[in-house]
Amino acid sequence: MGSSKVKVRKVELPRQASIAGLYPGSHLADAYQIALGPRAHGMDMESLARVLLGSQPRWAQALMVLRDAIVAPFGIKTASELAGGEGGRIGIFRIYSVTDDEIVVGEDDSHLDFRLSMLRSADGSVYGSVTLASAVHCHNRIGRAYIFLIRPFHELIVRRSLTRAARLHLA
Repeated sequence: MGSSKVKVRKVELPRQASIAGLYPGSHLADAYQIALGPRAHGMDMESLARVLLGSQPRWAQALMVLRDAIVAPFGIKTASELAGGEGGRIGIFRIYSVTDDEIVVGEDDSHLDFRLSMLRSADGSVYGSVTLASAVHCHNRIGRAYIFLIRPFHELIVRRSLTRAARLHLA
């Protein structure tokens, strides 16, 4: 799967995802899908999630540093606080559930609750696909302001991270 063949598609929110009940009333809900390559064949969902979530471009990592500097005074958890949290984690995300075809990660904070479902399906393509669906519920004005500010970057980061993971690790 060369870089010219990598295509991230925005898709409808998957109703079969275990977070589907969180879509109604959410402040941000979206889904993106990418075809999997041969290296992804046979990967368990936690390994696949580690590849997908660990493939952020450097500029996205730099944005996280800037985010931390801005949000810390408001009592919002920083990336290092999130990564050091309790329970099973993939980077800054807590693992909520894992099945053969889905992993749900996310975090609860004072300003919002976030869940990300990574759902693998055999959709007729050679190695299947994975759909990343997000659902965010804000608790207060800080959460709504936060989502307003990050929304323009969210789609770009998801698309670039998926493309990067597919090109470098899953082809």
